[in-house]
Amino acid sequence: MTDIFGQFRQRKLVQWALAYIAAAFALLQGVDIVAQRFAWPDSLERILILALGVGFFVTLVLAWYHGERGAQKVTSTELVILALLLAIGGGLLWRLGKTPAPTATTAVVTPEKPSSAASVPGKSIAVLPFENLSEDKSNGYFASGMQDEILTRLASIRDLKVISRTSTEQYASHPPNLKLVAEQLGVATVLEGSVQKAANKVRINLQLIDAHSDSHLWAQNYDRDLADVFAVQSDVAEKVADALKAQLLPAESARMADAPTADVQAHDLYLQARNLFDQLQVSSVAEPVAVGRDAAKLFGEAIAADSNFALAYAWLSYLQSYLHWYNVDTSPTLVAEARDNARKALALQPDLPEAHLAMGYVHYWGNRDYPAAMTEFSIARDAMPNSALALSAISYVQRRQGQVAQSIVDLEKANRLDPRNSLFLREIAASLTMLRRYDEADAMYARSLAVFPADTEARGQRALAKMISGDTATASAMLASVLADNDPQGTVSLVRFRLQMVLRKPDAAIAAVAHAPDWLMSRFEHSATPVTALRAQALAMRGDAAAAREQYLLAEGQLRALLDNPVTANDASSHLGIVYAGLGRKQEALAAARSAATQIPLSRDPMVGAFNLERLARTEAQVGETAAAIEHLHQLLDAPAGSVVAVPVLRLDPVWDPIRNDVRFQALLKQQSGVDSKPGAAGAAHG
Repeated sequence: MTDIFGQFRQRKLVQWALAYIAAAFALLQGVDIVAQRFAWPDSLERILILALGVGFFVTLVLAWYHGERGAQKVTSTELVILALLLAIGGGLLWRLGKTPAPTATTAVVTPEKPSSAASVPGKSIAVLPFENLSEDKSNGYFASGMQDEILTRLASIRDLKVISRTSTEQYASHPPNLKLVAEQLGVATVLEGSVQKAANKVRINLQLIDAHSDSHLWAQNYDRDLADVFAVQSDVAEKVADALKAQLLPAESARMADAPTADVQAHDLYLQARNLFDQLQVSSVAEPVAVGRDAAKLFGEAIAADSNFALAYAWLSYLQSYLHWYNVDTSPTLVAEARDNARKALALQPDLPEAHLAMGYVHYWGNRDYPAAMTEFSIARDAMPNSALALSAISYVQRRQGQVAQSIVDLEKANRLDPRNSLFLREIAASLTMLRRYDEADAMYARSLAVFPADTEARGQRALAKMISGDTATASAMLASVLADNDPQGTVSLVRFRLQMVLRKPDAAIAAVAHAPDWLMSRFEHSATPVTALRAQALAMRGDAAAAREQYLLAEGQLRALLDNPVTANDASSHLGIVYAGLGRKQEALAAARSAATQIPLSRDPMVGAFNLERLARTEAQVGETAAAIEHLHQLLDAPAGSVVAVPVLRLDPVWDPIRNDVRFQALLKQQSGVDSKPGAAGAAHG
């Protein structure tokens, strides 16, 4: 035994072993730092550790034969031992490294289901915002576009659950608590990445992570020309599907492999336009008209660069329908332009789901042709099974057709794919309100505001529902915290005004709109009210007839200017009825209000039709047409959903004072006492 230890000392075996261990440890530490920065797969480090383990025994053999002195003849025994060690080591590397396959850049393993949330499907993924590593930080739109396009390809895989971008963009590119993010989004895996764009080159680094174990399932780095980004996107979608063991149908593979354009410039312009359109939809932009105009211009330039760019035609059409529906652009020709662009997209690519979605919105927002819209949206949903956009579009049409309960079901499906989208939560709350399920609606409004506390639409709708149900104190408290600076379109100012009028406080009502814009926008009514008309009503309540008349005349001029435009004519005519009634011009008042209610009746549209019918009833009450007013109130109160009046507010609102003592009005209140505690209320903003 003493002789063996003497041999160890003589051949410096311990020194060689310690030196090797120190060098290997330093190498592993350095590689670990670099691997984290460049998102190298775990398999590379695992293979390196195995190789260093084999190298340790090789080092001991070399030390035994060569440690005593620097030059020594290599013996056949030494060669045999080294060969055996390398063969055994190679076998271990092959066996332990083949799953995931050891390549320079790729590694795939089977994911584990999160143990903390058994209900979360294993084949579920959220694509977090890609970090923009470009020196030019204005290239952020490109990183965002890469994230969105990879997500879109993944969303076409029916076997996957894919979270929408609206929810994922609220998180950092590399959040510190990935497990919490996954729990909030309801997914098992997360795709992180970074994008670096310079000239005509792009570097994309990606890693798929099991959120429960925080282990890498797949990772890859791509250094490509810009012209090759679509191939990268398709490859990523296929690799992720493979890592998650998701079934990929032939049609899905073909759709993912399709490149929307071969023109790099056209694609770049398209990404810039999409970025602006996204801002317009999810943010309260200060200048929506300018943003919408710039987005349309960029889509047009993309089409000019590639006249066969069907996807750009589809999104331009969708944008134009959006601008029309929300009165951002009231051009009379906009709907026709949207229809033409959707048709061009379909002519170029008949199976393009975004083209069917665009055509659906032409029917819905452009023409209120709900059956035709449903047909197109259903085609889009079938091609994009994970698209919250297609599901929500269907739910909005269902609500317009009076199928409010089914609309809630589909909105909840959309919400599961987009759980951090406050719009869906707000719309579910509005639909619950239409069904007179007020406690559930209020809880849903609270959830919506928890996601997006600055949402003035949600605050206004929630307070309005409280007011209509007779809870004016709670409505006042809800509105108190909203500052004028956070209400650029006057949404909350309009509800404040109505609340003060119901409370019979005309001075407070005038103060509520003192700093409001000239037109108060109510997206949930799809209506714009001139502040002059509101001020006139408050002055009349205060008894200042001369001042009220002056404001009514100003309002008349503002509204009449909108009658020649088919986009704004119906809404203007509906408000003109109330203005003419205030001016004592009975026949003109009735003609204007009836025209609006006839053009879009309750039977055609349970939402806008209800607002038109309510304004007609108000006009009739003011000009002495009591029987007609009461009959129309009966229609609104009997409607299963979508009514905009309720017994509690009828008892309070002074607008009904002219008919308050009529026995028929009293009978209406008594007859409806069964729904007194659960009255109908206003509709919703988006659908």
